[in-house]
Amino acid sequence: MDRTNWTEIEFILQGLSEYPKVEKLLFVMCLMMYLVILLGNSPLIILTLLDSHLHTPMYFFLGNLSFLDICYTSSFTPSMLIHFLSQKKTISFLRCVVQMSVSYTMGSTECVLLAVMAYDRYVAICNPLRYPIIMSKALCIQMAALSWGLGFLNSLTETILAIQLPFCGKNVINHFVCEILAFVKLACADISLNEIAIMLGNVIFLFSPLLLICISYIFILSTVLRINSAEGRKKAFSTCSAHLTVVTVFYGTILFMYMKPKSKDSAVDKLIALFYGVVTPVLNPIIYSLRNTEVLGAMRKLMRRHWFWRKG
Repeated sequence: MDRTNWTEIEFILQGLSEYPKVEKLLFVMCLMMYLVILLGNSPLIILTLLDSHLHTPMYFFLGNLSFLDICYTSSFTPSMLIHFLSQKKTISFLRCVVQMSVSYTMGSTECVLLAVMAYDRYVAICNPLRYPIIMSKALCIQMAALSWGLGFLNSLTETILAIQLPFCGKNVINHFVCEILAFVKLACADISLNEIAIMLGNVIFLFSPLLLICISYIFILSTVLRINSAEGRKKAFSTCSAHLTVVTVFYGTILFMYMKPKSKDSAVDKLIALFYGVVTPVLNPIIYSLRNTEVLGAMRKLMRRHWFWRKG
């Protein structure tokens, strides 16, 4: 397969082809979770745009996170659902590259965005009087743009390196989706540079933001423990409990994927990767909705407004 004939190249996404009954079960589960992602994150985005009480840095970043989750899952879930029910599980070279680059962009962006949200909570708790000055609208937009820009740059670098590789016949990707490492392993050339670039990208975009998040929460914990009243400590820490839960779920799943011993049954590894790709975005709107009285209040207010509009 020559690099000049990209339009003629097709890959086969193996998934769990050897377990057709499992794939049908996964179709039902993933379809339900994808609908939850769309129906759960979309109202959060609408609320953060329409409700003036949610025009704060925390909810601005939450809106970005919700939009990111929709884009991330939409980059691969529809085609994955089709492949679950079809015998022909092929994907063109260009579609595979687009799917790979979009999902990689969203994953990298989320890592940086969670660190930005941790900094926002640090300023809110450790410097509450200066919070409106420090977390200005201009700074919030710049930090969100930085998150998206760094995620795009990381994905662009990895994608350019990947598409430069020659492909000479092997075309079966042992995954549900076009995952970048599985993609480059099909090349008939030395992929050492690609593996080094992917490893560096993981260190920079996984562990560096995690380190910043840990440092932020060390300062937050130190400040909270110095508050005299128990009610004050509870109120201060409740403002970042949702973000801390999301970080725990997000990084807990990733670290488990990368640090656990490789299973002899590759199906187990693929199911864990599927959990990270679909289940984690489902939890974000649930965590921020059910554990946040402001979001619930804004949702009830919007529903009442809609009801009065229909009655009128």
